[in-house]
Amino acid sequence: MNAAGEAEARAFVEDLQARAAPLQTEANLAWWEAATGGGDAALERSARARSEYRALFSDPAGAARVRAWLASSEVREPLLRRQLQLLDYEFTPNQLPRDTIDDLVARTAELERTYYGFRAEIGGERVTNNRIVDILEAENDSAVRRAAWSASKQVGARVAYPLRELVRRRNAAARSLGFADAYVMDLQVQEISEARLFALMDEFRALSDEPFRALRAEQDREMAARFGVSADELRPWHWEDPFGQEAPAARGLKLDAWFEDRDAVEVTAGFFSGIGLPVDGVLARSDLYEREGKDQHAFCQDIDRQGDVRILCNLRPNEKWMGTLLHELGHAVYDCGVPRSLPYVLRQPAHILSTESVAMYFGRLTREPAWLREVMSAEVSAAEAIEIRRQLRAGMLVAARWMLVMVYFERELYRDPDRTDLNAVWWDLVERIQGVRHPEAQADGTEWASKIHLSLSPVYYHNYLLGEMMASQVSAAIRLETGLPPDRSVAGEPRVGAFFRDRIFAPGATVDWNGLLVHATGEELSPRYFVDQFVAG
Repeated sequence: MNAAGEAEARAFVEDLQARAAPLQTEANLAWWEAATGGGDAALERSARARSEYRALFSDPAGAARVRAWLASSEVREPLLRRQLQLLDYEFTPNQLPRDTIDDLVARTAELERTYYGFRAEIGGERVTNNRIVDILEAENDSAVRRAAWSASKQVGARVAYPLRELVRRRNAAARSLGFADAYVMDLQVQEISEARLFALMDEFRALSDEPFRALRAEQDREMAARFGVSADELRPWHWEDPFGQEAPAARGLKLDAWFEDRDAVEVTAGFFSGIGLPVDGVLARSDLYEREGKDQHAFCQDIDRQGDVRILCNLRPNEKWMGTLLHELGHAVYDCGVPRSLPYVLRQPAHILSTESVAMYFGRLTREPAWLREVMSAEVSAAEAIEIRRQLRAGMLVAARWMLVMVYFERELYRDPDRTDLNAVWWDLVERIQGVRHPEAQADGTEWASKIHLSLSPVYYHNYLLGEMMASQVSAAIRLETGLPPDRSVAGEPRVGAFFRDRIFAPGATVDWNGLLVHATGEELSPRYFVDQFVAG
């Protein structure tokens, strides 16, 4: 081993992370401020910091040194090699002229500005996303529902053109670096093989096709009866979620009744404390309730990799937002649980899908009968427990099929953002994979662009479905290790928190996502756990 070479590599990494950390912190702080209503000034601060951060990794000499160390035998120390590998993934997409980086960041910031400030209109009245969902949950008149659903798509018309242009420019940048397009490049730096990804997607689609068709036939019968139309007349506005990504609520059993009189923040704080993963500090730093000018979605942000972790929500007293709060706090406990003793580059989750899996594990709990009894003090009968499990299975299957739509569509978007029939491609996938009939939309319409992830979280959505698969695999491992009986939830069980801390959080990014899963569960990712839990039977 060349000790001098390894020392040189370590010094390079330490110098680079010392320059990168404050830029990343500033970008995160400004982005948080923008999302919580800070306006144009915050967005401009965020864009400047992101440009500076990306420019740090545009240095071709630095990229060449990292790749030379990785290709040689000079650096053998595992943690140092892992840092070099992750830095290479930062250098790879940023080997671009500074004006190209600035342009890409500025265009993304403009899309952020649109989404954060946009409010749909119904009959001339500005409405929030929560208000649109309220209408779709309660209203039986198809015309009123259609107006609300159409309002949820209005943002698509505003962002479709600039989004297409951003994709064109991202593709051009990726091609200048030798990639087929930005989609292929982004997967590579996420350590995901495109062939492996779509093999998993295709396998899951095939395994879920028949059970999903049976479920959808049942749902169509229920919705047709509710709205007084034939099954053939059902359209997207007959769903309670504007994208059809959540199963229609059962008419008989309303889970919201167990949540409407409970303080979601108090409940979740107590739950996480009970399993040994306290979140009081996170909640104190967070922004939890809706207001004008604020991002209407939900996310978790690790500001500085030093413990400043925050979540954003728009809470309502219902099951959906309780699940969302648990989900975002799942991200938060992961970020907080990565040891601060790790080098900065490794002081983060192993992968996007790893943190999504933890978030999804906790977000599912609101539809677990034992958790409802033990945490929400709900008097759940045996018959209600059966119905709740049926609803959970339906919800997971519907959500997973929606994720397939997003994954397949985004690949097509990056293959050719100039095609004039993108909306037709979108609706064809929605109809074939989700079983939701298209609304006789125009082929050149913009409904597809209303999904915020296409603009602000590109080449990300596959991590949700992979995360769901990993969550089911982790769930099985936790049950096996703790010996918890099926009629018990994980509430109040500190061994669950210990499992997450030791098996998932502690490694940080010292291993890749698949290595982490092997470390946690003893085997590589397999869809069979999700299929066994939510698809089969």
